[in-house]
Amino acid sequence: MSSIRRTVVVVTFFLLTGGIGYYFGQRKTFFQTTSESPQAKIERSIPTEKAGKIDLSLFWQTWDELERKHLNRKKFDYQKMVYGAISGMVASLDDPYTVFLPPRENKETKDDLRGDFEGVGIQIGYNKDQRLTVIAPLSGTPAEKAGLKASDMILKIVDKNNGIDKDTAGISLPEAVRLIRGKRGTEVVLTIQRQGVEKPWEIALKRETIVVKSVELTFKENNGKKVAVIKLSRFGERTYQEWGEVIAEIRNKKSEIRNFGGVILDLRNNPGGFLDGAVYIAGEFLSSGVVVQQDSGVNGKDLLSVNRNGSLLKDKLVVLVNEGSASASEIVAGALQEYKRGTLVGMKTFGKGTVQEAIDLSGANGAGLHVTVSRWLLPSGKTIDKDGVKPDIEIKPDEKDMTKDLQLEKAMELF
Repeated sequence: MSSIRRTVVVVTFFLLTGGIGYYFGQRKTFFQTTSESPQAKIERSIPTEKAGKIDLSLFWQTWDELERKHLNRKKFDYQKMVYGAISGMVASLDDPYTVFLPPRENKETKDDLRGDFEGVGIQIGYNKDQRLTVIAPLSGTPAEKAGLKASDMILKIVDKNNGIDKDTAGISLPEAVRLIRGKRGTEVVLTIQRQGVEKPWEIALKRETIVVKSVELTFKENNGKKVAVIKLSRFGERTYQEWGEVIAEIRNKKSEIRNFGGVILDLRNNPGGFLDGAVYIAGEFLSSGVVVQQDSGVNGKDLLSVNRNGSLLKDKLVVLVNEGSASASEIVAGALQEYKRGTLVGMKTFGKGTVQEAIDLSGANGAGLHVTVSRWLLPSGKTIDKDGVKPDIEIKPDEKDMTKDLQLEKAMELF
């Protein structure tokens, strides 16, 4: 099997600074500022290998005019201007998954893949009225201890230490996450509205280091059969270890349970993660074969195949997917479906068929770049980009009652 680079296949959402994209290349940029009048001293020469290919005169003319004439030029943040120009350059490629990440966004992405961050421990999204809503509090976190529940609306976010007093009407998810997260030990106050409660109220939450498991195991019973339900929420840095612990527990239970029914692999709302993790997980259920094809265009296709002996090769398998299942989770679901190894239940997946390489940019104070390096294809050679993976049994969620899980109920009926 071809070696797998440390690549990510993940749906990421970032607030990118706008701006016209121009090539900065390997230009050396120096910043000299004073308290009265910040000025940028910038080396404007073009690298030799780029000479004659690009003309940056318009860029520098615009830069100079801004410095000479803008009303607030004494307050210019030159680093932000440079980041904005780079972001614009990357955005000009019309590839939503090739993104420049300023230091804070790059750190947050790494935190998510690592599975820990400093915050209060809530998953958030939008309700049918497009208001910021608690999807679920994470077990053992400040949010759960404070009594937050699924479907609670978050009307306002207040962080006095950071001068934040923000109404959440129209707020984006990345901004909401950024405002609610913060340094361990600091406080954020959320104004909550709950259905059936007449007036909103405030909840003060002290932030902690939150460790989010990427793999969780529960057992459910149906018709006298015990079914292992594995919830896989991401393909991150801790997934290998956590997956191994869960599989060991299933093996132990199987030896104790008289009537073991099989496994439900829950990939709903799994946005992806590391590509090698997808190949590893698929190998738990497949004895052999190609898991995914990687097409880099220039260098042809790499076939990434099962490379280990899994422990659940013959157990009955049902896979849960929905519109939030993307990238690496689609690779696993699509491969299991094509090999007829498991039955897919739920809704059509997101439809992301490209692979990104995560690059830490040297000399950029922690900034990074996610760049699309290849397309991925199902074992048959089919692409799911923009089309997604269609379930064998389509089950829509109950939008009127979020406490019901019709998709999981249907999966259990299959055992």
